[in-house]
Amino acid sequence: MNDIVRADGRTTDELRPVTIERGWSDQAEGSALISFGRTRVLCTASFTNGVPRWMAGKGAGWVTAEYSMLPRSTNDRMARESVKGRIGGRTHEISRLVGRSLRAVVDMKALGENTIVLDCDVLQADGGTRTAAITGAYVALADALEWGREKKFLGQKAQPLIDSVAAISVGIVGGVPMLDLAYTEDSRAETDMNVVVTGRGLFVEVQGTAEGAPFDRSELNSLLDLALAGTVTLTEFQKNALGR
Repeated sequence: MNDIVRADGRTTDELRPVTIERGWSDQAEGSALISFGRTRVLCTASFTNGVPRWMAGKGAGWVTAEYSMLPRSTNDRMARESVKGRIGGRTHEISRLVGRSLRAVVDMKALGENTIVLDCDVLQADGGTRTAAITGAYVALADALEWGREKKFLGQKAQPLIDSVAAISVGIVGGVPMLDLAYTEDSRAETDMNVVVTGRGLFVEVQGTAEGAPFDRSELNSLLDLALAGTVTLTEFQKNALGR
């Protein structure tokens, strides 16, 4: 199966070219510009000493996320959701997914009464924007936590990060399981799946949908195997970006 060549020259189990530019923003406490091929997402982490009112006094912190797409991140201009006066369902869903994914690897007690907000803004979309957002947001989060330690909002021995987290898309296109779908593949996939995995290889979330014919257990296993292998590679990119 791996000898099948895709439209962009990749094999079925090959990621698109991945780059992570750490510290892209001068203003944010943590940031990373991540590229999965032509998909580019700017991830920034904002550290605030304090928590929402409903969490005050509990001795635990909070991590949340917001996701958005710039008007010309796609081929045709999209109206800004702020101008339309409402946030779309897809935007809400992806924001919650990114937040859940990052919270899965943070010890909120060790974070203390501090809040980190991850903003993931899609600069250019070519499939896999939510998975790129999660993968890049982890790098931004790690740097924001170190900023908090330097400013003494975190104890010098506190370990709020308990693992890393990365995400990748997989799917069945033309009857063939494939890793990291570009838009042209995603738009015609019979099955589309986003998989979020920790650095230890534990699943945080699996979002899978049969767009056409239902998939069987063996196809599911093939997709999960592809995703696990892909996130192992992404974890190495994260480590290299963070100098670990």
